[in-house]
Amino acid sequence: MNSRPTPFDELDRKIITALMANARTSFAEIGAGIGLSATAVKRRVDRLRETGVITGFTATVKPSALGWRTEAYVEVYCEGAAPPRRLAEVVRNHPEITAAMTVTGGADALLHVRARDVEHFEEVLERIRAEPFIRKTISVMVLSHLIPDSPEAGASHPAPEGAPDVR
Repeated sequence: MNSRPTPFDELDRKIITALMANARTSFAEIGAGIGLSATAVKRRVDRLRETGVITGFTATVKPSALGWRTEAYVEVYCEGAAPPRRLAEVVRNHPEITAAMTVTGGADALLHVRARDVEHFEEVLERIRAEPFIRKTISVMVLSHLIPDSPEAGASHPAPEGAPDVR
């Protein structure tokens, strides 16, 4: 087994930067900007995908267009030492949780939650709190995004059935 890291050079970095700015940019456009042919860019992108540097391509969508009008961050405090594996199982059962991570500090985990409205958020929070190892939660509602183009400002999947279409 080869333990050496995959070569990653300045051209790879420029390709990734272009794709992160707009994943729909053609290989020809990227190549023209960095001095490579479209074929050479494609080979590099394929290699970056195979080695796990590029993990996927996605569209960022205005959350309210998908029915998400309420957003919060929830600190989770567990009884004892809840293993990250167990926390991961729990968050996968809640489609409203768009991101979850273990953290340093007082809380054990931090959850990014989207909901249709405050009532829906409260229902999600009660489901989270119903887990036997969760001692308490502290929620912070998002009022506005100061960096509107950040990935956190967009949504990756629609709200559950019954959510009104708000555009």
